[in-house]
This record gives sequence, C-alpha cells and structure tokens, in this order.
Amino acid sequence: MRIATLLLAALLLLPGCSSGQWGWYVVNPATASGMTNLKFLLGGVYYTVLLTLTGILISVVVGLLVALPGLSKIRPLRVASRGYVEAVRAVPILVLILWVYYGLPQLTGFAISVFWAGVIALALSDSAFEAEIFRAGIQSIGKGQYEAAHTISLGYGATMRYVILPQAIRRILPALGNQLVYMLKMSSLVSVIGMQELTRKANELVVVEYRPLEIYTVLVLEYLVLILVVSAGVRWLERRMRADERG
Repeated sequence: MRIATLLLAALLLLPGCSSGQWGWYVVNPATASGMTNLKFLLGGVYYTVLLTLTGILISVVVGLLVALPGLSKIRPLRVASRGYVEAVRAVPILVLILWVYYGLPQLTGFAISVFWAGVIALALSDSAFEAEIFRAGIQSIGKGQYEAAHTISLGYGATMRYVILPQAIRRILPALGNQLVYMLKMSSLVSVIGMQELTRKANELVVVEYRPLEIYTVLVLEYLVLILVVSAGVRWLERRMRADERG
C-alpha cells in the first residue's frame, strides 16, 4: 500500500513537470478540465472490478467442476476433462471474447450484453487454468486423508467437501490469487467490444485530448494500484488461513 501511495503522489507531481512536448495538464487535478478527465478515467474502475470478480467466481466454480472428472477412475470422464482444458487453453482470450460477443448470439438466438460477453469469455478462458490448479491441489493431499474419511463412513461428496477441498484450497490459494491478478489484467481486452472499463475510457479520452503518453500513464497507475490492493488482500487471507490452521 505504501507503493500505491507513492505512485499516486507521483501522479500529482507530474503536472508540475510540464515542458516542451509534455502535456500533463490533461490529468492535472488542480485544474477543472484535468479533474474532469481524471473522474472520467476513474469511472471505469467499477466495471473493471465487477467484470473481474464476476468472471473469477464463475471460473472457479467451472474449474472445480472440470477438475473433479479429471480425477475420476472412469476414463471417458478423464478424457472429457482433459479435452476441455486443452481446447480452451488453445484459444487466445481476445479471440474468445470476439467469438462470444459476435458468434454466441447467432448460435443461441439470444442477444448478449457487452458485460456478459466479457464475463463469459473471461470465465471460460480462466476456468481451464483453474481446473489444473484444483487438480494439482487435490492430488497433493495424501491418501491417508481419504482413508481416514472412509473409516468414518464419509461418502465421496462429503469427503471432498469437508476433508480434501479445505486442505487443497489452503495450498492453492497463492495460485488462485495469481489467477485473480491475471483476470484483472485480461479484463482490459474486453474494451475491444465496447465495455466501458478502464482501458476503454482511456482510449476514448486519448481520441479527444490527443495526449496518449499522459493518459495511458494514468491507466498504468490505475491497474498497478488495483493489482497491489488485490495482492495485499491475498497475502492477508493467506496469513489468516495459516493462523486458523495453527489455532
């Protein structure tokens, strides 16, 4: 958080460095126009965060549902799980966003909003990585845990819910945090279909002000601050879970 504070302070000092070809006045909070531009840029934070959180929640659920068949003793289930992971990971996320937004309505006959097109594309893309993370986490749990659950007559579902998954989640939490950061960064690609998130806002302001260096610098700082906040939150959660485990 100290780094984020320093970055914001630097942003406030940059307008004073105006000279020659620089035009930091466009994002100078001391002027009415600069403050208006900053508010416009910050207006994309809500949709960026909402897009990221909705997408990661869906991708975690889908990833877990894909990972469990991949651990099955039934070969067709394992093949189906592996096929999903390999197929989804092979498609670039930008291509997937365009396909969902323009192609899915033609297949289903239903219109889809820009927001949900972005959520579906991000969640699908990330779910393949989440599936691999869950698979590795579950496989890292020793067989003794399964045997202990079996001795107290727990079924497969109860064993996963109460014994295996809680331990696996503790182990994969750093990887899940990395995927949240990845999702936050990849949400910028949804700007290509008109989503009014941070990158789209910056692009629109550049067209009006013709100051790409200054405006995209603010955009970089916005994403950097968001990612620092997310990283700090993940580290806090890791400490809490370790403390609960020791307690």
